[in-house]
Amino acid sequence: MHSIDEIKRLAGRAAVEKEVKNNQVLGIGSGSTIVYAIQKLAERVKEEKLNIVCIPTSFQGRQLILHNGLPLSGLGTHPELDLAIDGADEVDANLNLIKGSGGCMTQEKIVACNAKRFIIVADYSKDSKNLGDSWQKGIPIEVIPMAYVPVRRSLSQMFGGVVELRMAYRKTGPVVTDNGNYVLDWKFDQVREWKEVNTAIKMIPGVVETGLFINMAERVYFGREDGSVTVRKRPSK
Repeated sequence: MHSIDEIKRLAGRAAVEKEVKNNQVLGIGSGSTIVYAIQKLAERVKEEKLNIVCIPTSFQGRQLILHNGLPLSGLGTHPELDLAIDGADEVDANLNLIKGSGGCMTQEKIVACNAKRFIIVADYSKDSKNLGDSWQKGIPIEVIPMAYVPVRRSLSQMFGGVVELRMAYRKTGPVVTDNGNYVLDWKFDQVREWKEVNTAIKMIPGVVETGLFINMAERVYFGREDGSVTVRKRPSK
């Protein structure tokens, strides 16, 4: 039996081994599995003399890039990326994602949308038939601070479920994102047409971005309990 950390390590390393090529601009996401992906990337850069540039989606990503001695840049200098690699909180059968448990979904979505290809690395617990099957903490929604009460009210009226303001741990008050905003977690009560829901939520005044990543991921590398890594591609429409 492999530990969850070993499973994450195998998934992260497999994705970097297979997907990263020389002379690429890479988007680097957030999360525990990404740590192992970055370690593998640093090994390949050293061993193969790869010429790459890394664009982080978060403070964590930036620190990982610097700690591993990788070239750091930003979208201002490199607005078009070859590949973005990130984690996910849950992945459904169509490769729709819930992301944002770390509060970085806005930056993550910006980077992913400017990449030619978007790849996810995850352990088996993130693999679901439908969003919400295993992830019970809701869909994160970044909101302007002054609007969190009206947005929470609108979400409840439109879609039901429970909407909670995410509170900080070991700090009094709400979580504040890198952008200076708050995060609402919408615990939905049924499976929906997520593309339509995502669009409707983003139209609510005060909403900055959602943690729904719809039709964005090209493939997911899942680390399995037996130590294998499986790759799932997005179904053709």
